[in-house]
Amino acid sequence: MTSSTHPGYTSTVENSYNKTELTTLQKILENIGLSKKESKIYLAAIELGLSPASKIAKTAGLNRVTTYDTLEKLMQKGFIAKHKRKGTFQFSGIDPEITALDFRAKAREFRKALPDFKRLQGETLHPQIQYFEGIEGIKKIYLDTLSSKTEILNYTDSKGIREIWPEYDKDYVQKRVDKKIYLHGISPNDNEGQSAKAADWDRHREIRLVDKKNYDFSNEINIYNDKVAIASFGSNPTGMIIENRDIANTQRAIFKMAWEFAGR
Repeated sequence: MTSSTHPGYTSTVENSYNKTELTTLQKILENIGLSKKESKIYLAAIELGLSPASKIAKTAGLNRVTTYDTLEKLMQKGFIAKHKRKGTFQFSGIDPEITALDFRAKAREFRKALPDFKRLQGETLHPQIQYFEGIEGIKKIYLDTLSSKTEILNYTDSKGIREIWPEYDKDYVQKRVDKKIYLHGISPNDNEGQSAKAADWDRHREIRLVDKKNYDFSNEINIYNDKVAIASFGSNPTGMIIENRDIANTQRAIFKMAWEFAGR
């Protein structure tokens, strides 16, 4: 076989795949941040399995010094593993499936931190708003609150929700209790509000009552995670979920003020 530094050298990797396939794989690796040399070495390591650096260099068509340096960089990036066998070091490519999972996890972390990046940049992300109609739409709003990692803060229309959704306590409240999602609620002081408050101990919640004459709620608002869900009942039930951290935190502060007032 010709030397790995010879201009006409054809690597084993290039012999294993047609040129188009090899180029595609290299481009994919380059698109996620690897250099051309790093891409060639990773592909060679994947093809060969556990091998010394000299063999990987020969397969990738690169000289040994370059290959050693590049293998070290790839280990730091999580693409190559190093093993000591009989006093010598050998290398293997990390399973592409594991690498893909790692990239997905990093992408999720990045997306989750987008609001923080935007604030650092001096920008505020536009709220994401979903609209819902009909009783089935209202149910979807409430079922979304079951994903909450925080307590739920709730301005409640105990009468209205149960009129349009008779199985509300079984279909939703019990599931919230089972998930141990605590709820603080503010409700008008009417028969339905008093009945709901009387069941607080069993329903994993605390409800405070306010004068119905002055504070009669005609819809419900739920504040949870980075979301504010609004549901309006009646002949044409409608609602929305607004997802925005700043809006949710502002609504939490307003709820806290209302909660302290309701406790007087």
